[in-house]
Amino acid sequence: MSIPNLPTRERLSEVRYEIRGELARRARELEGQGRTLIKLNIGNPGAFGFRAPEHLQRAIADHIASTDPYTHQQGLPQARESIAAFHKQRGTPNASPERVFIGNGVSELIDISLRALLNPGDEVLLPSPDYPLWSAATILNDGRPVYYRCEPANGFLPDPDQMEALVSSRTRAIVLINPNNPTGATYPRALLERIVAIAAKHHLLLMADEIYDSILYDDATFEPLAPLAGDLPCLSFGGLSKVHRACGWRVGWAVLSGDPLASGDYHHAMDLLGALRLCANVPGQFAIDAALHGADTITPLCRSEGRLYETRRALIDACAASEHLELVTPVAALYGFPAVVGDAAHGFDDHAFALDMLENEDVLIVPGSSFNVPYRNHFRVTLLPQPDEMREVFSRIERVLARRAHANATRRVAVA
Repeated sequence: MSIPNLPTRERLSEVRYEIRGELARRARELEGQGRTLIKLNIGNPGAFGFRAPEHLQRAIADHIASTDPYTHQQGLPQARESIAAFHKQRGTPNASPERVFIGNGVSELIDISLRALLNPGDEVLLPSPDYPLWSAATILNDGRPVYYRCEPANGFLPDPDQMEALVSSRTRAIVLINPNNPTGATYPRALLERIVAIAAKHHLLLMADEIYDSILYDDATFEPLAPLAGDLPCLSFGGLSKVHRACGWRVGWAVLSGDPLASGDYHHAMDLLGALRLCANVPGQFAIDAALHGADTITPLCRSEGRLYETRRALIDACAASEHLELVTPVAALYGFPAVVGDAAHGFDDHAFALDMLENEDVLIVPGSSFNVPYRNHFRVTLLPQPDEMREVFSRIERVLARRAHANATRRVAVA
């Protein structure tokens, strides 16, 4: 007797997550065949030899005997107090432990926060390019992503007038990813103030993904959104995974700021959803105080001669030396988002290019279209490998693009 195929949720067909998708599955197959790959698809510091700071590791070890029970659904009280104190220092209005939610990474909190907000057909303004989990969580919570363009020609910053033109009667929230993944852009204060004004005019929730807040290069600065939002409801997301290189600990948080009366029902909805999943990972929560109020271990990595800085320099130099690549210099975060240009760009398909790099050059990158952009000539790499490894990656990329450019030029001459 044949067993029929088990159906799945239809809306999953709308979800894209190529960071861990088809190309990553093919990479595992190639590794199983004995191939050695350079994998630049995930911002996963531990996979590149980084370790979480020792004082964070020690904080967990010192409290391991206290980690067996469930804790409060919003997180350990002392951890929430540390997060609230950190946000008070930033000027976040009404930052209090009662308005802090700790989750299994920011990823879980993105899902919970959208599930608490959206009714079927509600819209969320998302950046394009975005981190695709935001789009996926909107779709899977029966919402509709509406993308505001962050154009390369504008340094991947949005146009507030274009953003406001997208607001409809169904719009519920504006999402900002600052510093941005995948582009490495940071949002200046004046731009953030204009976005806050849009949210105030249209009564929208502000959702600020600030997981890369301290990963800054050269003279770049980070401007937190919540202090500018004032009494407006604002959710600010942070965590241990990137700045503190502890992805596997799954520790993220969201701080609900603004007038408590305006967001009381929303607070209760998030609390209910948090209770339904019982609680977040407990051991990692004991590292939060040490992370937020202890030694700064990320800045040395982002300064000249620091590892992240020098790998970023290798990326910048490689793109500057290439006639086939253009790069908006990333000033923050852990990624570069180069564009393919010139003869190599004719008929270019980012997914086919990524597959070519994987199959023939043993390099795994992420196609730019995975980040919900309308163009197909970009790709993303992480800045986590050693500088020499990044240089090797781009020598292979240059080789492939040079072949492509030569073939396109030859074809053009033959047609002429």
